[in-house]
Amino acid sequence: MADYLVIVESPAKAKTIGKYLGKKYTVKASMGHIRDLPKSQLGVDVDHDFEPHYITIRGKGDVIKSLREARKKAKKVYLAADPDREGEAIAWHLQNILDIPENEQCRVVFHEITKDAVKAAFDAPRQLNMDLIDAQQTRRILDRLVGYRLSPLLWRKVKKGLSAGRVQSVAVRLIVDREREIRAFQPEEYWTVDAKLMAMKQKFTARFHGYGQDRTPLNSREDVERLLECVNGHDLVVSKVKKSERRRNPSPPFITSSLQQEAARKLGFRAYRTMAVAQQLYEGLEIRGEGTVGLITYMRTDSTRVAETAQAEASDYIRNRYGADYVPGKPRQYATKGGAQDAHEAVRPTSVLRSPDAMKSDLSKDQWKLYKLIWERFIASQMTQAILDTTSVDLTANGALFRSTGSIVRFPGFMAVYTEGQDDASLTDEDAKTLPPLAEGDVFKSPEYESEQHFTQPPPRYSESSLVKAMEELGIGRPSTYAPTMDTILKRGYVLLESKRFVPTELGEVVVDLLTQNFHQLIDVDFTAQMEGDLDQVEEGRIEGNQLLSRFYETFEHDLEQAEKSLEHVHLTEEVSDVICEKCGKNMVVKTGRYGKFLACPGFPECRNTKAITKETGANCPKCGKVIVERKGKKRKVFYGCSGYPDCDYVIWNKPTGQSCPVCGHPMVEKTSKGKTWVTCSNEAAHETAGSTMMVRS
Repeated sequence: MADYLVIVESPAKAKTIGKYLGKKYTVKASMGHIRDLPKSQLGVDVDHDFEPHYITIRGKGDVIKSLREARKKAKKVYLAADPDREGEAIAWHLQNILDIPENEQCRVVFHEITKDAVKAAFDAPRQLNMDLIDAQQTRRILDRLVGYRLSPLLWRKVKKGLSAGRVQSVAVRLIVDREREIRAFQPEEYWTVDAKLMAMKQKFTARFHGYGQDRTPLNSREDVERLLECVNGHDLVVSKVKKSERRRNPSPPFITSSLQQEAARKLGFRAYRTMAVAQQLYEGLEIRGEGTVGLITYMRTDSTRVAETAQAEASDYIRNRYGADYVPGKPRQYATKGGAQDAHEAVRPTSVLRSPDAMKSDLSKDQWKLYKLIWERFIASQMTQAILDTTSVDLTANGALFRSTGSIVRFPGFMAVYTEGQDDASLTDEDAKTLPPLAEGDVFKSPEYESEQHFTQPPPRYSESSLVKAMEELGIGRPSTYAPTMDTILKRGYVLLESKRFVPTELGEVVVDLLTQNFHQLIDVDFTAQMEGDLDQVEEGRIEGNQLLSRFYETFEHDLEQAEKSLEHVHLTEEVSDVICEKCGKNMVVKTGRYGKFLACPGFPECRNTKAITKETGANCPKCGKVIVERKGKKRKVFYGCSGYPDCDYVIWNKPTGQSCPVCGHPMVEKTSKGKTWVTCSNEAAHETAGSTMMVRS
């Protein structure tokens, strides 16, 4: 019989911790939360201090029975759920279910699942933190009040089956506001003129800057013609060469939001995928020669703090691997934003000695990619600055100034390991561009000029990465809420993901307008951010959760009553297609679901026929000659197949261009790798000819 019972959330975590604790400890998993508010009713007594009514989650009866039996056999119980509000709440519910005394020092907390961290936590157990629990419970009740009181109103006034959420509604508003900004955008014309030059057998360009030292925009073809009249027939003379040193600092180690953003940029991971894989790395994986090991620190954090022991280990590794010049004089410290929970560390590897190369054979493809990203970011964050030599050259012709800039890396510093995704474009465009040796007075005779028309572009739609960044900057939600928020608004059909960008549906716009007109505080960005700050104060014990709930509910209840009286039923328009339902003969209509638009029979529920909306590519099937269309597989991955399916099974994975290979007649397709896109024959494996590859595009 084991002396001690330890309860964690997941079997993977239980397995890792059990390895460190020994035979006297039995480690069991609660499988997440064991109690919650009921799904069938509000579950909150608004007339009695918002008292919640918790019930056992369906399917958790056997888990609770097993835990109670183990509790009877153990001398002491330790609650080792994750180190955040949700983890503290899980521990509190377990304490209640298992009748553990309130003052029992049963809570153990660790931010990485390593032998030293786990043993240190069990050496210093504490009582449950009721302020953390109050903050979690207050957030849960707030979200329940909004969801369960507002959703029925949306059912009655807009569409059956709708629901609303406190943070999700504001996220949809950001997407809707951006879409309307794009629609209202008026593009403005502008032109660029580049001088094409060569020196020391090296080609380079210089772009028109202005007349004299003042920047002069070129807004029309007439402006360009005026400039060309000014410079044609005149030599282009180097008037100034400026050389300077520029230093770049590394990015801080990851927090939750920056991890999600960078995984989206560099790996193409959606936020949910990033967090799921990070959870696996945190809880522990089987590593040959070591057994089950937690590879990263806790992944839900907004602190950039790093333990001194981890900094020292990183410094030693960098010194041995790259040399003393790559180690800063003292360990790097990064400022953590206000309100961050500094008890947590940044997301980092539990040991830098487990290099990505050493881990590759033990991890799945996704696990390895994310681990490599985390490892490289952390190592780089503890390295010296990069030093770049930057050159700026001014050239003049009859009073017109042209400018060319370029940089070379004199000392790579942290860039030897990692550069942040958002900086890669600037590196390609400027830092990686070098100029030939030039001196004042150098003359370029009869240079060639190239002009190009441009139009200003509207702001881009939000990607998952940029939406996370916006929510973080505006103070909407917390690290643990970003991924579920984006998943929820997709499930509800308020937004779609098109080309990895969020697009609001008509339903999303209707709901945002309804909420804006009738529930201003609920959908107000500043109010939502203030609410997050108030929840942090509950966690810090500065205000009581009931005080926050009362203040919110008074206004919310008033708005509900007014909306119920004044709101008319909202009619959503339905797009009718020219596709005939083969089952009942009606014209099918366009519907929007979680994965985008599809065709459905308007005779529902009598006729339940649905069809995918196919997008023609302009290419023809080489097997039967029918049109190739865009399709989606079971995991929503896009592929391209013959419209004659199932009679013809021709499939390709790359997007057809609409052109055919001049050699074999198969469709030409686009391929992308490392920022480069090129066009090649889809049948390239079957033949190697110069005609197979037609062009290369950046």
